[in-house]
Amino acid sequence: MIVMDDEPTGNLDKKNGDLVLAIFKELSAALNQTLLIVTNDPSFAEKTDRIIRMEDG
Repeated sequence: MIVMDDEPTGNLDKKNGDLVLAIFKELSAALNQTLLIVTNDPSFAEKTDRIIRMEDG
């Protein structure tokens, strides 16, 4: 199963955004689930394990 989230930290400050990402990563690992996060924030994307970039789509 893949869990998807669109801009989960879009309206959060950096501190809380980092906290949310850490929680998501912990849950993903504990449940052995893939987490797909959609974001327009390159600095947030750089904190993930893998980046897939969509262009002209």
